[in-house]
Amino acid sequence: MTQGIKLIVGLGNPGPEYDLTRHNAGALFIERLADRHNVGLRAESKFFGLTGRLTIDGQDIRLLIPTTFMNRSGQAVAALAGFYRITPEEILVAHDELDLPPGVVKCKKGGGHGGHNGLRDIMKHLSGKSFVRVRIGVSRPPPGWDVANYVLASWSVDEQSQLEDVMQRAADAVEVIVTDGAKAAMNHINQRRAIAVEPTPTAPERREHH
Repeated sequence: MTQGIKLIVGLGNPGPEYDLTRHNAGALFIERLADRHNVGLRAESKFFGLTGRLTIDGQDIRLLIPTTFMNRSGQAVAALAGFYRITPEEILVAHDELDLPPGVVKCKKGGGHGGHNGLRDIMKHLSGKSFVRVRIGVSRPPPGWDVANYVLASWSVDEQSQLEDVMQRAADAVEVIVTDGAKAAMNHINQRRAIAVEPTPTAPERREHH
């Protein structure tokens, strides 16, 4: 990530009925990051999303919550990245992750989409997968649950009780990534233990459709 992060994207579905669903973890993260920096988010139709702009350690960074549905997230990311000439390596995407338990966040660069339709569409529009991910754990559904119904359901009471702390710790991690890079972020995050940074996977990821 020597080029630095210039765009941070949070994935979700549009509309108040999705606000506190597991699938909107990425969008919620962007809202909390904007709040932390006293930045407003505004709708920009040419970017198909809500956008903002902040500075971390002197670095100018754009924020984006696509207002397309999840499976068209790449339309928004490609529009903004193309307009400002931001490369995939300079993009960080926050999203919900089935393979991590609630309360855990991991960061990595590159890798597959793991069946996540938002990531799938971003890869399609960017023609690559070298962007950075912030994976916010939502866990896998209990037996008998359909994956799509599970991620589109609201967080449980227990999950909601720790949600704000998770978002703030994830914001801490992202700020370290922006200012000092992935290696420094790994050291910082490992000390916190609730969050970790992973290397790019060498084997194909498990694929679920959601």
